[in-house]
Amino acid sequence: MKKLIYILIIVLSLGYLFSCEDEKYLSSSDVKLHFSVDTVLFDTVFTTIGSTTQHLKIYNPFDQKILISSIKLAKGETSNFRLNINGVSANEVQNLEIAPFDSMYIFVEVTVDPSGQDLPLIVKDSIVFVTNSNNQDVDLMAWGQDFNLIKDKKLKNTTWTNDKPYLVYNYAFVDSNATLTIEPGTKIYFHKDAGLYVKGKVIANGTVENPIYFHSDRLEKSYENVPDQWNGILLYSGSKNNEFSNTVIKNANVGLQVGNIENEGFATVKLHNVKIQNMAYAGIFALKSDIVANNCLVTNCGFYAVALLVGGNYEFNHSTIANYWGGYGFKARSTPSVLISSILSISKDSPDYVGDLAKADFVNCIIAGNAIDGNELFLKKGADGIFNYKFDRCILQVADTFKTSNADHYVNVIRGRGSDPKFVDPYKKYNFELDTLSPAKDAAKVSHSKLFPIDLKGRDRFLDKGPDIGALERQEKKAK
Repeated sequence: MKKLIYILIIVLSLGYLFSCEDEKYLSSSDVKLHFSVDTVLFDTVFTTIGSTTQHLKIYNPFDQKILISSIKLAKGETSNFRLNINGVSANEVQNLEIAPFDSMYIFVEVTVDPSGQDLPLIVKDSIVFVTNSNNQDVDLMAWGQDFNLIKDKKLKNTTWTNDKPYLVYNYAFVDSNATLTIEPGTKIYFHKDAGLYVKGKVIANGTVENPIYFHSDRLEKSYENVPDQWNGILLYSGSKNNEFSNTVIKNANVGLQVGNIENEGFATVKLHNVKIQNMAYAGIFALKSDIVANNCLVTNCGFYAVALLVGGNYEFNHSTIANYWGGYGFKARSTPSVLISSILSISKDSPDYVGDLAKADFVNCIIAGNAIDGNELFLKKGADGIFNYKFDRCILQVADTFKTSNADHYVNVIRGRGSDPKFVDPYKKYNFELDTLSPAKDAAKVSHSKLFPIDLKGRDRFLDKGPDIGALERQEKKAK
C-alpha cells in the first residue's frame, strides 16, 4: 500500500512539473516583439474632432509563449491618443500573453487639442512595450488642423477668409439678399450629409495659385477620391449672380445643383476654372437655370457629369466633361455624361415638369466617358416648346447611330472611332491632360479660343500650332 502511494505521489509530481513547463514563457532579455510598422501615422485631423482608427499588429516570432509585462502610452492619461489593446479599451494593460507564432492588434485613435493657430499641429506619443525587462516602443504621430466651425448656421453678409479652414456640420445657409464671399485659398470641409444651401448668392473667386476648395472632412489619403461624403452645393431658384472661379468641388453627392423645382424663377451662376470631381450622382445638376461655364473640368460621377433639365440657358466653353466612373459601384454606368432635357418626370402619378431650352451651346468642349452603350450625350425634347442646342468644334463620344448631320446643331464635331480624347490616365490617377496623340490637340475653334486664351491651369493656349479642345492645353516639353 505504501509503495502504491509513493508511486502515485511521483506521478502527480511529474504531472505538476510538466504542467509548469507548459506555462513557461521565454525569459531571455533578448526577446523582442515584431511590429507591423515602426510608426503609426495619421493624416491631418481636425482639432477636437476624433480621427479614424489606425491599427498596429504585434507578432511573437518564437516557438514559445511570450508574456508582455506591460503595454502603455508613454504619456499616459494626458495623451491625445487612445488605445484598444487586444479588444480592451485601455491606455495600459499588464501581463498579456502571446502564443507561439501568434499575433494581436492594437487599435489607435487620436483627438488634437485646438491651438488657436492656422498652421497644422504635430502631435506625438509612443506605445511602450516591456517584455522581460526589455523596452520597445512604436511611435504615434498625427497632424492636426485648427478650424472655424459652422454648424446649422444661417448666414447674412459674410466673408470667409483663408486664415483657417471652415468645417460645416449639417448645413450653412446663405439667406435671401445675403452674400457669402469666399477669399482665395480658403478651404471648406463638410461633415457627412452636410451642405451649402444658397438663396442669396456666393462669390467664391480663387486664383490659379490659391484656389478655393470644397470637400469632405475625411482627410485620410484613402478617402481622397471617394464620392458621397457630403451633400454638395445647392443654389435655389431665385439665387442670382453667383460666381465660382478657380474652385475645386470634390467627393459629394451632387457637386453643384443650380435651381430647384419647388421655387419660382431661376438661378444664375458663372463658373470659370472650376473642377467638379467624384460625385455619387451628378457633377452639375441644373433645373431651369442660367449657367456660363468656361475652362471647367467635370469628371467621374455615378450618373451624370452634367444634367441640364426643364429648359434654361447654358453656355459651356473650353470645358472637359469626362465621366470615367468606376471602382465605387457594383455595375457599369449606363447613363450619359451629358443629359439635356426639357422634361423632368418625377413619378407616374405626377405631371411632368417642362421648360423651354433657350440655349445650350457647347464650343471647344470634350464630352467623353465609359458608358456601356457608348453614348455620352442624350437629348430629350418635349412635344412642344423651344429646344435650342449647338455643339461647335467639340469631341463627342457617341454611338455610331447618333446623328450629327444637322448643321444647325453640330458644326465640325469629332465623333466615331476617332473621338477617343486620349486622356493621360482618367481611371487611376484622374489625369485628364491630353496625350500627345489626342485628336483634341490643336483642333479648337481659334476665334473662340481667343476669348479664353488661358487654360484651366493658367497656361497659354497659343504657344504651339493651335489651341486644344477642352479645358486643358497640352504643351509639349521643349527638347534641351
